[in-house]
Amino acid sequence: MARRIRRNVGIIGLGIIGSRVADNLRRKGYPVFVWNRTPRPVPNFVGSPIELAELCDLIQLFVSDDDALLEMVQRIKSALTKQHVVIASSTVSPDTMRAAAEIVERRGGRLVDAPFTGSKAAAASGELVYYIGGEPAALDQARPVLEGSAKEVVEIGTVGQASAMKIATNIITAAVVQGAAEALALVVDAGIAPEKFLTAMRSNGSHSKTLEMKLPKMLAGDFEPHFSVKHMLKDMAIASRVARSLGGDFPVVDAARHALQDEERAGRAGADYSCVIQKFFPHGGPLVSPQADAEAPEDQPDLAGLDSRQARDQAGTERGDLAVPTTRAPDSRNGGGPAERAPILEPHDDAATVAVEMAVGPSEHAASTAEGAEPAHATKSSGEENREDTGGLFRRFIRRGSGY
Repeated sequence: MARRIRRNVGIIGLGIIGSRVADNLRRKGYPVFVWNRTPRPVPNFVGSPIELAELCDLIQLFVSDDDALLEMVQRIKSALTKQHVVIASSTVSPDTMRAAAEIVERRGGRLVDAPFTGSKAAAASGELVYYIGGEPAALDQARPVLEGSAKEVVEIGTVGQASAMKIATNIITAAVVQGAAEALALVVDAGIAPEKFLTAMRSNGSHSKTLEMKLPKMLAGDFEPHFSVKHMLKDMAIASRVARSLGGDFPVVDAARHALQDEERAGRAGADYSCVIQKFFPHGGPLVSPQADAEAPEDQPDLAGLDSRQARDQAGTERGDLAVPTTRAPDSRNGGGPAERAPILEPHDDAATVAVEMAVGPSEHAASTAEGAEPAHATKSSGEENREDTGGLFRRFIRRGSGY
C-alpha cells in the first residue's frame, strides 16, 4: 500500500485531465479533495472552491481558459495564506498567468505556472510533462504533487514563460495535424491507398509522436476527444493575439485557427481537434482504401472539395483568385441550418473585430461565442452563380503553394 502523505491536495476542474490526475494522486497516498463546476460522484467532493482552499494548501487548477483561471483564483483568494501554493495547469496567455499570480501573491501565497503536454492516456498513466515557471521555493513545494502525475517536470523560467512555451508547442501540434489532413487529401486525390501514407511517414524525417497518435485515428474517423477542437482553437486564438501584440502575424497559426473555427461552427467543438480532416472527408471515415481499379469512382473515399478527374477535364485550364465556397456544413446551434464562415482577420483589424475573432465557443468553465461575427460572402464571376468548383479551389491551393 502506498505511503500516506499528510499534506492535503486540492484539485479544481475534473475534466479529461484533472479527474485522472486526482486518481493518480490518490493512488500515491495523497488525501485529495476536489471541486468541479458540475458536481461529480467522487470521493471528497467539496461544496465550493473556497472550502477546498480551506482544506488544502496545495491546490492544482485544471480549468479551461483565461477567464476561468482568473475566476477561480478570485473565488479562493480570501482563504489563501502564506502556506498556499497554487499550481495553475491551464493553457492561458502569459499575461493572464501573471495576473493570476499577482492575485495569489497579494494574499501571501505563491503561484506556479504549470501547463502540461499529454492527453487522456498520459494523464491516466501518470506520464504528463509539465512546463514550469515560478520561484524555486514554490516549485520545491509543488514538485512532489507534479511528479505524482508526470514523467517529467521541465523548468522553463518565470511565471508567464512556461505559458508562452506551452502556446509555442501547441502551434507545432496544431500545424502538424492540419498539414496531415491536407496531405491525406492530396494522397487520396492521387488514387493512393490512405494507409500507404502511414507507411511512408513512418520512415520520413518529419514523422512525430503526434502523427503516430493522430494519423490512425484520422483514417479510422475516430474523433473521441483527447484534446478538443474548442481547447486547441482557444490556444491558437492566444497565439494570434500574441502575434498582433508583436505587430505581426503568424500565417501557420491563422491557417490552423481558421480550420478549427470551421469545425466548431459545424458543431464539433467537443470532438478531438484531429477532426479538421473532415473538411476534406466530411463523412469522417473510416477512409476506405481504393480498389485495384483506380478508375472506379465509387471505390474512392468521399473527398470533399475535390472534383472527379472528369470534372477537372471539363474545367480545363481555369485560373483565378480563390473564392469562398458557399457550401457550408450544418450548424448544430441553429437547428441544422448552414453555418456561416467567419471573416478572415488581418493584423490591422480593429479591436472590436479582433474580439469577435478571438471568441472560441462555450466550455465547461467559461462561455464565449462568435455569434456577432458577420459572414464573408463569396463574389462570383459571370457564369458561376449556379456552380461550385471546389475542386478547382483545392487544385489552385496546391499549385500556388499558398496558405489559407
